[in-house]
Amino acid sequence: MEGMQIAFGLLGGLAVFIYGMNMMSECLQKAAGEKMKSILAMLTRNPFLGVLAGALTTAVLQSSSATTVMAIGFVSAGLMSLPQAISIILGANIGTTMTAQIIAFKISDYIYLIVFLGFAMAFVSKSEKVKNIGQTIFAFGLLFLGIETMGHVMKPLASSPVFTNMIAEVSDIPVLGVLVGTLMTLVVQSSSATIAVLQNFAAQAGPDGVTSILGLAGAIPVLLGDNIGTTITALFAAVGQSKNAKRTAVAHCVFNISGCLLFIWFVNPYAAFIQSISPSGPEVEVISRQIANAHTIFNITMTCVWVGLINKVMVPIVVRIVPEGEAKVSGNPMEPQYLDSNLISQPSAALQLVAKEVVHCSDIVQGLIGNTRELLKKDDAGMLASIYEQEAVAKNLHERITEYLADLFSAGVLTEEQATQTAGLMYVLSDVDRIAILCGDAARAVQEKIDKNYKFSKEARKDLEKSLQLVEEMYHNALSVMETGSKEDVKAIFKKKILIRDLDISMRKAHMARVSKGKCAANLTVPYNKLLHIIDRMGNNCVNIADTALKKVNLQYFTAFEA
Repeated sequence: MEGMQIAFGLLGGLAVFIYGMNMMSECLQKAAGEKMKSILAMLTRNPFLGVLAGALTTAVLQSSSATTVMAIGFVSAGLMSLPQAISIILGANIGTTMTAQIIAFKISDYIYLIVFLGFAMAFVSKSEKVKNIGQTIFAFGLLFLGIETMGHVMKPLASSPVFTNMIAEVSDIPVLGVLVGTLMTLVVQSSSATIAVLQNFAAQAGPDGVTSILGLAGAIPVLLGDNIGTTITALFAAVGQSKNAKRTAVAHCVFNISGCLLFIWFVNPYAAFIQSISPSGPEVEVISRQIANAHTIFNITMTCVWVGLINKVMVPIVVRIVPEGEAKVSGNPMEPQYLDSNLISQPSAALQLVAKEVVHCSDIVQGLIGNTRELLKKDDAGMLASIYEQEAVAKNLHERITEYLADLFSAGVLTEEQATQTAGLMYVLSDVDRIAILCGDAARAVQEKIDKNYKFSKEARKDLEKSLQLVEEMYHNALSVMETGSKEDVKAIFKKKILIRDLDISMRKAHMARVSKGKCAANLTVPYNKLLHIIDRMGNNCVNIADTALKKVNLQYFTAFEA
């Protein structure tokens, strides 16, 4: 019965700890807001700034796995080079040690006060920022409440002869400790959680009541195993991704495995060194801090070793492990090029991918308008098929982007400003999709004309082409407004819209004049007017894009860096 209570208490405490850590990560992201983009903007500078960005991002996310998954997503989308991603991962391994350092503080007397203060701030305040800060404090208290629960239920284990004998074996054989740490992290999927368990367990007193049941030399191999176990998340995230994404995940493994292979031979000297630089006192009182320091110094040391060897050693290693293989045909055009569902929980990163996907979809529609203009110059069955295909691609991308944004909203991870900008982006995307549909409608009108063997006069074709040329220019200006917020482009769009309106009136009059003179068949009037109506609606959509982009959304808001 006691064993069941210990098991349930340990699992319950671990659940509260992980929930608190995840909640704190989410709230910190919301509280940090635009600062996340500033951190990510460091990525393109150099490896040392990449390490700093990785460390700061992980400190905010409270998870090296989250930062690693983010780096893999960026590499897969082509927004980041392999060396840049590797530098991020090196920094992430440093940033993740912050959790262990926080856990090492003894604040058990203040846990409930922290929980209450956080709850009060989140419950009472009307300000989104204050609410996020309050929820962060509340989650911080939950994190320590979970630790306290685990520590309390572990106490009886210290007096169990069977358990102490098992621990003695693990302490004497470092490889067993590595295996234990690896398996623990594989199961829990969080190195921070398993290190928290390790810190709590090591803080239990042995038979003498002073020394740790495990000792620092016994804890270090488990710590090394925890670092290896956390790489499995990156490997899972890389499944089905690009070659460089897989290499990024492998680089994470190489970093941690190489560190384990290096440090495993010097466990006792390393333990002695950590003890010499850590606070002194009874072992059970200071071992939590010693483990945190051992974790931090291990990752800083390995980062210093690898940061200068990224291009010359690490990249060749991962390229050899994940070779190029046979050249593949380009990806399915129906599939998004940038979206990554693994990044839903990191909105600053996810929205950058969304912005790139919107640009990708917009470029397809720009080509679609050009092809429609060419079709109006000369009826071409091949061009008709191409337009229908592009319309289907644009429609599918619109649906996939909208679903992705809906997932972001439903996840509740967006700040108020991010939600406002994202809603604006959805409006723009809807108008881009409508233009794609209208291009398809124009192609179907031409198809109908071909099927019925109608022929436009040269003058009619020239007028239609001229009108669609104005739409193409308007669309280009609208995308420019979206990317730069240029008011000059807005003015150009409104001028061209007036030209299209005037041209529409004159084209209808000219057509009726040609009909009356016998130059155009009367039965062409319906398909001709249908095309004019389609072109007018396309112009309206271009105006809508520019208006929404100017008032509600700007792609520069989402984009922190370019590869």
